[in-house]
Amino acid sequence: MFRRVLSLPTGRIAVVILTVIALLAVFGPLLAPQDPLGTSTHTLAAGSGAHWLGTDYLGRDVLSRLLDGSRISVLGSLEVAVTALVVGVVPGILSVYLGRAFEWITLRVADTLVALPFLLFAVAVIALLGNGITQAMLVTGVLVSPLFYRVSRAATLTVARSPYVEAALIAGASVGWVVRRHVWTKVLPPIAVALAQTVGVGFVIVSSLTFLGIGVQPPQPTWGGLLASDLGYLSYQPWAPLVPALLIMVTVWASNLLADAIRDVSGEAGRALVVHRKVRGRRRDRSAPAPAGGTS
Repeated sequence: MFRRVLSLPTGRIAVVILTVIALLAVFGPLLAPQDPLGTSTHTLAAGSGAHWLGTDYLGRDVLSRLLDGSRISVLGSLEVAVTALVVGVVPGILSVYLGRAFEWITLRVADTLVALPFLLFAVAVIALLGNGITQAMLVTGVLVSPLFYRVSRAATLTVARSPYVEAALIAGASVGWVVRRHVWTKVLPPIAVALAQTVGVGFVIVSSLTFLGIGVQPPQPTWGGLLASDLGYLSYQPWAPLVPALLIMVTVWASNLLADAIRDVSGEAGRALVVHRKVRGRRRDRSAPAPAGGTS
């Protein structure tokens, strides 16, 4: 699947952008040219050789704060996606095989979680458990998990009605073996699409909370926090919010672009794409000029 994604222009663009963002999260704090928390008397300075993106209202280097804040933003979005994946996929697959009672309970729980506004609920959890981004992201992941539940359940229902799956169950195969052997490979593509979309959703949630100053302790830098602080000084630096806003927008866009690419190369569309390329390759081989000289 990964090779198919890279064969699409949109897939290559998304992978390159997300790889750069991931590298910023890993190496960003190490690449910061200055102390992201260090203040100076050069407040609201324009870009220069010492401060490429200028300084903020406390004289802190903006580029260093952007690089250092990338880790919290990326890790927070991954916490949302992984939590939703674990909480949603397992009950979604098992609801097809563990009977009516388990199916009814999980469906009601999923409907309840969908009805809860996850952003407001995350704020309430932070108010109860303390100002920390980790617990907020974990709770948000649980609230987003119905997406994975429904996707995995729908895909499993399609596979469960296949003759080879029914034959395996009749032959005495366990549910775990059937899921590992037959179901998981069919459910993986739609789950991958949902995972890519959820990374973008998680990034929006992290940026929204940090924009409001929730989940992080100042002066810890985050992209949402930098965006919020820059909006207060637009009369001095009208260009300042562009960089953190652009980073957030590009990351979310790349996540959605990756989800579209995965959807385009999976299932019937993916098989049609492979067949089309094989036919096109054969046509190229046939239209290629014959080598000079012949056999005697």
